Amino acid sequence: MYKQRFISVVIPALDEEQAIGKVIAGLHALTHEGNRIIDSIVVCDNGSSDHTAQVASSHGAHVVNEPIAGYGRACLKALKQIDKQTDIIVFIDGDHSCHPKQAIALLDGIISGDDLAIGSRPLGHIQKGALTPVQLFGNALSAKLIYLLWRVKITDLGPFRAITHSALKRINMQDKTFGWTVEMQVKAIQHRLTMNEYPVDSILRIGESKISGTIKGSIMAGIGILSMIFGLYFKGTKNTNT
Repeated sequence: MYKQRFISVVIPALDEEQAIGKVIAGLHALTHEGNRIIDSIVVCDNGSSDHTAQVASSHGAHVVNEPIAGYGRACLKALKQIDKQTDIIVFIDGDHSCHPKQAIALLDGIISGDDLAIGSRPLGHIQKGALTPVQLFGNALSAKLIYLLWRVKITDLGPFRAITHSALKRINMQDKTFGWTVEMQVKAIQHRLTMNEYPVDSILRIGESKISGTIKGSIMAGIGILSMIFGLYFKGTKNTNT
């Protein structure tokens, strides 16, 4: 519990046996007034060919399996297993590309009134090589489009974030692949939820990225993100006009 809130963490993971244990251990190490902050950790093994699931389980996480590839699909599968009494859900990647301890800033944002708290890597310190030029360009382009379409300034589509359980139910997440993070942010804007960004540091991930580490992954991610942005915009415009 953290300030009387039940905290659950969702970690989508694919071939992260070298990193997942460090992420889970870092989350378990978070304490407040002598008690653990994180109440539940659900890892979705998204078709790993290594020992990701076994390592995650040995570190105290509840592990579920989703053999069909897809970042959003893995998140949706994990969400079905979170405790019903959950107040706040934290999303973090299993590659140890950020500091789990910085989840506290996101949680404090929620407790202070945010519906959605985004960990912004551009607002924090980016270790050299932690973000590829493709990632930086994609974030900047997406942020610019969101500002042009909705007049809301954002700096990052980073996966490190926290959201209230009630807000997550309200926005009814649907994307199963690369558009998951931007869907959450744009739907938060469309539903007039309170959303703020908080600086988080970006460090060199352990292992190779399955998205930005390949040309195909980068292209597919870009298509997914842009399709989601324009799809939600035109859907919203249509709903407004009917």
